[in-house]
Amino acid sequence: AKWLSRNRIETKPLIYRQRRAMKYAQNVASCRRKSRKQHFSADSSSRRKIMSASLSKELQAKYNIRSIPVRKDDEVMVVRGIYKNREGKVMACYRQKYVIHVERITRDKANGAQVNVGIQPSNCIITKLKLDKDRKSILARKDRASSPGANLAGVD
Repeated sequence: AKWLSRNRIETKPLIYRQRRAMKYAQNVASCRRKSRKQHFSADSSSRRKIMSASLSKELQAKYNIRSIPVRKDDEVMVVRGIYKNREGKVMACYRQKYVIHVERITRDKANGAQVNVGIQPSNCIITKLKLDKDRKSILARKDRASSPGANLAGVD
């Protein structure tokens, strides 16, 4: 499209749409807005999966898996943030806020009361698992060494 501007003819600049990489999963939106809506309106069972933490190197070698959803009575070590290198048992998994409460990680309120500090599970590693029948079945199902065509490239 051409138009006249101050006695000279100019062409409108063409706006090219950026090319994006192909989507990997057809049912997962790549749009930031939709992804955020999905994240913050997720149901409790979806939040459980999102609230996963990596296993320590010893547990990774033992069970041949990298991460698992955190649960109460697991022992974790914080590896990021101001509470780095602090260890403790998980007292509660607060799915509504996507945080876990760890033993002995508290702060004082203005009135002197102690409150638990919420820590994101992605900033922790699990050092000891609370094993019960269901947890053992999850570990057996996720074990990469027992599955056919297992790719153990990332496991030390």
